[in-house]
Amino acid sequence: LTFPLLWVTLLVSFGSSMLYGYNLAVVNSPAVHIKAFYNATWSQRYGHGLAPGPLTLLYSLTVSIFALGGLVGSLLVGVLVERYGRNGTLSRSALFILMAGGFMGFSRELGSPEMVIIGRSITGLHSGICLSVVPLYLGEMAPKNLRGFLGLMPSIFTCLGVFFAQVLGLPELLGKDRFWPLFLSVVVIPASLQLMLLHCFPESPRYLLIEKNDICEATKALHRFLGTPDVQNVIEEMKKEQQSLSSVEMVSVWQLLRDRSVRWQTLSVVVVNAGMQLSGIDAIWFYTNTIFEKAGIPVSQIPYTTVGTGAIEVVAGLIGCFTIEKLGRRPLIITGFCAMGICSAGITVSLLLQTDLPWMRYVSVACVIGIIAGFCMGPAGVPFLMTAEFFTQSHRPAAYIVGGSINWLCNFTIGFIFPFLQMSAGAFCYLVFCGICLLVALYVYLIIPETKNKTFMEISHIFA
Repeated sequence: LTFPLLWVTLLVSFGSSMLYGYNLAVVNSPAVHIKAFYNATWSQRYGHGLAPGPLTLLYSLTVSIFALGGLVGSLLVGVLVERYGRNGTLSRSALFILMAGGFMGFSRELGSPEMVIIGRSITGLHSGICLSVVPLYLGEMAPKNLRGFLGLMPSIFTCLGVFFAQVLGLPELLGKDRFWPLFLSVVVIPASLQLMLLHCFPESPRYLLIEKNDICEATKALHRFLGTPDVQNVIEEMKKEQQSLSSVEMVSVWQLLRDRSVRWQTLSVVVVNAGMQLSGIDAIWFYTNTIFEKAGIPVSQIPYTTVGTGAIEVVAGLIGCFTIEKLGRRPLIITGFCAMGICSAGITVSLLLQTDLPWMRYVSVACVIGIIAGFCMGPAGVPFLMTAEFFTQSHRPAAYIVGGSINWLCNFTIGFIFPFLQMSAGAFCYLVFCGICLLVALYVYLIIPETKNKTFMEISHIFA
């Protein structure tokens, strides 16, 4: 593990992946203040406030528009990485965050709820691009023995982003009414650092050699990242992949879906990405305070309980990152989904019994922690790593478009319908998440092979 390889991993994880986690959780604590701003602005414009139903709908749109922006971003990935490369796409995408920060930061001064919603959609666009491009960039430049470790680093920063949003949202910091626009726009700081520093690092060596046929620049990039003059073995491995793809152009999404030779890889990417979002993790992140309130936690203690869960998810992410190369991908993701399924059922039981047994509220908190820890240990990052490992260079961008689109569609679905699902099904809504998690774990156990320490060509042969 060389310094340039570690540094570029930390930089793109900090400037991109962390913002994804931050924007997932940032709307949780200032919800009351944002709703009050919407209501006050509506009164100024039309002479009357919003009814509870339309106000809830407008706020749900603010939360879930992030996922719609992410869906659009994921659909643009193929075009962007082919035109600008992996490094170039990440650098340019940081400009979206600067724009979004401006919209959200000045929304209250200009009395415009629309600016909040537009800013949220632009941050989603950025996250949709980066959620696919960061693991693609890291997966293509990392040696096979470090691919798991570096591939899970972004998931740690996603957890850190959630944690920072929870800490900054405390009443003693930016959780006050007057600070919520600043709270939403803090994202410009990591994006600015990435924009300034990322150009110091080379493009993905595999992109340079296989797609651009630039052996000289690819060799320089390998020298820089691997820290050794002897990179001939890596060059030869990439040339073999290039030769195997010599008669194959970069495939489109439609071609990928119709290609029977990668049918199981494509299906696996769809199942794991859909399972990751439909597991209920976004319901936990978007509506943590609401869940704890229904569990009976005193309102004054909820922000600090939420911060505690955030700290645990960071620890869980670190455990996953440092054990993935020893345990492998399959054990981590199967264990994670099983833990999430069991804890989702536990939330249902604890919510049903808490009226008779007041101490069951602590079981609810423990189950929320179990869901978050299980997610951060494996399902948070492994699906994106698997997408890079399952496909060769010609199919990889299209695979990220498919996985990213499914990911964001499911993210939007959960973010938008969860409050209504909770109102109609009550505590039983978590049993839906339990069933999904256990089914995905079963699929991974039966279908997906272990990819640890294997080249991309070897993985393709295993599936074939």
